[in-house]
Amino acid sequence: MSRLKAFRVSGGQATEIPGSSAALERHLQSLIEDNMEAMLGIRFLASEYATGRHRGRIDSLGLDESGTPVILEYKRFRDQNVTNQALSYLSWLHDHHHEFESLVKEKLGTEAAEAIDWSNPRLVCVAGDFTHHDTVAIEMIGRRIDLVSYRIFDDVLTLQLVASVAGAAVPARGKAATAARASSVVSPKSVQQYLDESPKDLQDLYMELDEVLLSHEDVQKETQLHYIAYRRIKNVATVRVQPRNRLLVVNLKLDPDAVELEEGFARDVRGLGCLGIKDGVEVRIRSREDLSRAGDLIRQSVEAG
Repeated sequence: MSRLKAFRVSGGQATEIPGSSAALERHLQSLIEDNMEAMLGIRFLASEYATGRHRGRIDSLGLDESGTPVILEYKRFRDQNVTNQALSYLSWLHDHHHEFESLVKEKLGTEAAEAIDWSNPRLVCVAGDFTHHDTVAIEMIGRRIDLVSYRIFDDVLTLQLVASVAGAAVPARGKAATAARASSVVSPKSVQQYLDESPKDLQDLYMELDEVLLSHEDVQKETQLHYIAYRRIKNVATVRVQPRNRLLVVNLKLDPDAVELEEGFARDVRGLGCLGIKDGVEVRIRSREDLSRAGDLIRQSVEAG
């Protein structure tokens, strides 16, 4: 099981709290589904979703902070083919874009359905523990997969990101591919294209920001369409590039009321519907001096994640 330990401290004395697994797998699933956005940054869509001819039921379906479809599977103890099971459902997802979009529209509204990012669907496997072989195997699979271990200490549930692989975009198949070919909509320019077109000094500034973010333990980097996400289990920072303004726009998961905001540098973006992390603090970085000023805010956001 997880090496994580918890202690109750009273009067200067520490007493270990024994960890345990969920009493039933369904209890674990229900607990996470009821609190999915708070725990994982994923909006819950459906439970025990039937996949028809694929002969199975997906434990949970969700939509993450980046608008990416998510398949979640759970096991009480050590991974018992939970990764393979999730991968088999990924085949269903690739063939049923319209069905998934209808579900998102029903649960979250038209705007969320129209903003779905199909480039790299995500699998989240939650289990009591994972082996070294599990973490090596997901590197070879080439799909976007998170392995998350859990442990219960009295009334405290802990989640730990054991391994995460960004994966690669997979071409659409079947009806989804036909719809994509038929579409005349021009794809928007990606954040990577904006970065590639940026002046060298802005590219260098981004590399320094990237180094700062990745210097924090367990922070993973994932390039989305509109921004570059840095996350642990949930996003802790999202970065956009504005070459014309020679500017990096960094959204942080911070309470705007709890930090000092500075006009032209840090602002409250609650309710503005911005790309990346919403309802947090946006920091605008134009120079190394700005990056240095942002260091403490970045640290706070990472620690909060």
